[in-house]
Amino acid sequence: MSTKKYTLVINPGATSTKAAIYEGETEVFTENLSHPIEDIQKFHEVADQFDYRKGAILDMIKRHGIGTEEIAIVMGRGGLTRPCESGVYRVNDLMKEECHAGIQGKHACNLGALISDSIANEIGLGSAYIADPGIVDERPEYAKISGHPVFDLDPEREGVIWHCLNQKMTAKLYARELGKHYEDLNLIIAHMGGGVSVGVHQHGRCVEVNRALCGLGAFSPTRAGSINSSKLIEVACSGKYTEAQLKKMVTAEGGFVAYLGTNDAYEVEKKALAGDAKCQLLVEAFCYQVSLEISRLAAAVNGKVDAILLTGGISYSKPWMQMITDRVEWIAPVKIYKGENEMLALAICGKEILDGATPKEYK
Repeated sequence: MSTKKYTLVINPGATSTKAAIYEGETEVFTENLSHPIEDIQKFHEVADQFDYRKGAILDMIKRHGIGTEEIAIVMGRGGLTRPCESGVYRVNDLMKEECHAGIQGKHACNLGALISDSIANEIGLGSAYIADPGIVDERPEYAKISGHPVFDLDPEREGVIWHCLNQKMTAKLYARELGKHYEDLNLIIAHMGGGVSVGVHQHGRCVEVNRALCGLGAFSPTRAGSINSSKLIEVACSGKYTEAQLKKMVTAEGGFVAYLGTNDAYEVEKKALAGDAKCQLLVEAFCYQVSLEISRLAAAVNGKVDAILLTGGISYSKPWMQMITDRVEWIAPVKIYKGENEMLALAICGKEILDGATPKEYK
């Protein structure tokens, strides 16, 4: 009788790696393996962190007394590769090559497929898998027009970057609670964390969503969101900033970091509640911009929205969620899913593969 019963889930973030063991949909344990910034800064490229993070995961498994012979499948967070369909993918050589190169950005999520595949091969499983990576693009062609062909994304290699895994899992959890299927519903889902993505899901497809990593949508703790194009051109041509500095201003040093010097939304909330006028203004601006995104997306489904779901780390803030709810509940009922469901999503997808579902081939 086989002893293989566990799913190993690996989700790398900027300065930590979430790793977990599940048995089916049941969490056995989860750890957030912290990587001190001084350790991360020793590596020139994100891909160079491979051995460091892999070692931390293997140490965690050993520390919890899990034998590698008990692991039946390894699921990793998907990286920033080329646009693809939603679903579960077997990690193959092409995916690993593109994750290592970081063709759409050198983000820590690229390590998810690389580390998962390495561990799966090392323990004799042969393949690892990812699910619903952040570059899934299900938008109709007319939604991909930017306004000028020079600025249109190349459909073969570029796409929106958003929180696909958590958004789709949150949608499926909501549908499950209703006794329905994700494909039965029209939902607007706002993921609010280090980045913010707001998507409208029409009968199982996300037909519109903002490009959350670099431009468009609400600002976030670290990202600038939609910014004035004319002002951006003026700043870019001023000679004061390099291309790398400008990209950082948009993706890593915008939002709360730029205005308040912190990426900690909880700290901003505490100061706002204590009467800090600047923090209060930024909180109101954040909630206003998220609400505008939600309202904008209702038009994509002709106003036929079954529910609005608020999720991500910032959704723990009751006053912020109330401000957003007050602005958008005229569209549809609002429900809050605190935190994110990425680990559970990967575990459920792993269970489906073990139960006989056929994974897709990345190509």
